[in-house]
Amino acid sequence: MIRYNLHCDRGHAFESWFQSSGAYDSQVKRKLVNCPSCGSTKVEKAIMAPQIGRKKKDRAAAPASTEVSAGNSTPLMMAQEAELRAKIKELRDHVTRNADNVGEKFPDEARKMHYGDIEHRPIYGEASPDEARSLIDEGIEVTPLPVLPGDRN
Repeated sequence: MIRYNLHCDRGHAFESWFQSSGAYDSQVKRKLVNCPSCGSTKVEKAIMAPQIGRKKKDRAAAPASTEVSAGNSTPLMMAQEAELRAKIKELRDHVTRNADNVGEKFPDEARKMHYGDIEHRPIYGEASPDEARSLIDEGIEVTPLPVLPGDRN
């Protein structure tokens, strides 16, 4: 997994995880990576310093105050991140257990329900950022399900 610091054309900074650099390139090309603040799909990598791990024996010799954990997170931040990931996974599991997966038909099914062509029921599926924006513009409520790094493995 690779974590990239990203920024959109409107200046919002955020980070995201990808299976590989090729996965990042592919997703950006298909406009699947969008800014969580404004939804822009014009996203680029920000300049970042590489994270270089030390050998196990070097860590044992270093004083505890100088040891750096992955991503420069403190133990408290790591615990909060783990708790957040667990809650996101719990949310995703709840949705997948209690809703119908309509896959790529999601925009069509959501519209049919909104306009009364079919009965309302909980659904989830796939929609591009443009399709999701179009649904929202029509007054159809949609909420993206967060994707965790391990979800694609």
